Amino acid sequence: MKKIAIINGPNLNLLGTREPDKYGNETLAEIEARLSALAAGLGGECTFFQSNVEGELVTAIQQAGESDGIVLNAGAYTHYSVAIRDAISAVPAPVIEVHLSNVSAREEFRHTSVIAPVCCGLIAGFGSESYLLALRYFCPDNDHGDN
Repeated sequence: MKKIAIINGPNLNLLGTREPDKYGNETLAEIEARLSALAAGLGGECTFFQSNVEGELVTAIQQAGESDGIVLNAGAYTHYSVAIRDAISAVPAPVIEVHLSNVSAREEFRHTSVIAPVCCGLIAGFGSESYLLALRYFCPDNDHGDN
């Protein structure tokens, strides 16, 4: 059974009410429920963590370092947190950076990710489907073989 850690950064606890035109109407709990159901169907298991505090995200990444994969939406920390980048580099688990919105089509300061170079992939712009796509990478179904 694949163990996947889903880690979310600042303001993602406000999903469903925060700027729904950019982030959609689903709450974080609803996204987590969809991820749990998909993981179970693919023979996997998800754990979930969200914090608005950078150091707590670093600790969560370190604690998830032995999992089969980490799906990380670092929110605004994506663009400047060397601490989160270093935590990703320090753990053996592969990390996929995800974003609900297409950050490349937004404000210029969002165009640069300091964590992308140490992640195995980046999925952005598909709303909550971004998470599901990342999970499918780590837990491929029988039709797609192992990753």
